[in-house]
Amino acid sequence: MIAAATTCYRHPSTEAFVRCTRCDRYICPDCMREASVGHQCVECVKEGQRSVRQSRTVFGGAMSRATAPVVTYVLIALNVLAYLGEVVRPEIVDRFAVLGAALTGPDGEQYYYRGDTFPGYELTGIADGEWYRLVTGAFLHLPPDASFGVMHLLFNMFALWNIGRAVEGQLGRARYLALYLLSAVGGSVLVYLLAPDTSTVGASGAVFGLAAAYWVIHRRLGHDMAAVNRFMAGFLLWMVLSALFTSWQGHLGGLLTGALVTYGLAYAPAKLRTGPLQLAGGLVLLGLFAVAVVMRTSALTGG
Repeated sequence: MIAAATTCYRHPSTEAFVRCTRCDRYICPDCMREASVGHQCVECVKEGQRSVRQSRTVFGGAMSRATAPVVTYVLIALNVLAYLGEVVRPEIVDRFAVLGAALTGPDGEQYYYRGDTFPGYELTGIADGEWYRLVTGAFLHLPPDASFGVMHLLFNMFALWNIGRAVEGQLGRARYLALYLLSAVGGSVLVYLLAPDTSTVGASGAVFGLAAAYWVIHRRLGHDMAAVNRFMAGFLLWMVLSALFTSWQGHLGGLLTGALVTYGLAYAPAKLRTGPLQLAGGLVLLGLFAVAVVMRTSALTGG
C-alpha cells in the first residue's frame, strides 16, 4: 500500500513533509519560519508576536532605538510652513495669533478693548469665542520685519530639535504630542489670563514645556542632574531676558504645564500609568483650561 502524500495546509497543491512545532500542521518551504526548535507556520509566528509584550519606558513609551522622532519632524515642518505662510500672507498673524480681546475697527485695525463696544467696532479674539487661537498662535512666529524676526523661529526650532528627540524617545509619539499641545495651550491660557490685550505668537510655550519634561525625565531616571540643572538654568534665564520682546506669560505657562504633565506620567503609581487613565488625566487638564478661559471671558465681557 502506498501512503497518501501530505500537503501544506495553506497550499493544498504543494507536498509537505515538515510539521509546525506549534500547531502540528504540515507546512511547505514557503510557509516555514525558523523557530528556536524546528519550524513554525506563518500563522503561529504572527500569533506568537501578538502575545509578546513590547518593552516600554517607565513613562509608557515604546522602547525602540530604531524609531525615528517622527512627531518632532512633523512639528518642525508645521512651524516652518506656518512661517512661510506668514511671509506670503502677513494678515495670518492677526487672524490666528493668541489674542484675548481687542476691537477691530472699520479700517481693519485692532484697538484696545476695555469692556465696551462701539458702533462699527467688533470684539475680536478668544473673548469672542475664537478659542482656536489658543493652539494656532503656538505655530506662528514673529514676522521677518520684527525686531527679533526670523531668529524667533530659528531659536525655537533649534530647541525643539534638540530637546524634542530625547523627550519623544522616552514618552512615545502619542504622549509626546499630547505633552507638546498641552504645553502650548497652557502657555496660551496664561497669556489670556494675565495679558488678554496683547497679541502673542511662538512655539516657546510648547518648547518650555518640553524643557520641563526633559528635566523631570532625567530626575525620574536617576541621572546626574548637574548638567541638566545648568541646562534648565539657561532656559529660565532666557525666559527672563526674552520678556523684553516675547511673552514671559506664555513661557511660564508652558513650563508649568509641561512639568505637571510629565510629573504625572513619571511619578503616578504603576497601576495608574495606563493609556486610558493618562488620557483621562489629559482631558481633565483641558477641562481646567476651559474653565479658566470661560471665567476670564466672563470677567472681560461682563458675563
